[in-house]
Amino acid sequence: MKMTEFKEPEWIFPFEGMLIGDSFFIPTLDPSHMLYAIEKGAKRSQVVIRCFVTQKDGCLGVRAWRIA
Repeated sequence: MKMTEFKEPEWIFPFEGMLIGDSFFIPTLDPSHMLYAIEKGAKRSQVVIRCFVTQKDGCLGVRAWRIA
């Protein structure tokens, strides 16, 4: 029996529709990978964000705020 690798989905982040101060939360079991994906996406979209690993309703995840 061959195990298949789990592949992360391609994430689409809402940067263009965000105003300064807006945030979003993504639940994940791999916050370091999600931090990297969010920061890379923000750079491509030319927005400045701030991310933190946090919990919401008992779920581990990453929250990102648009700061500029």
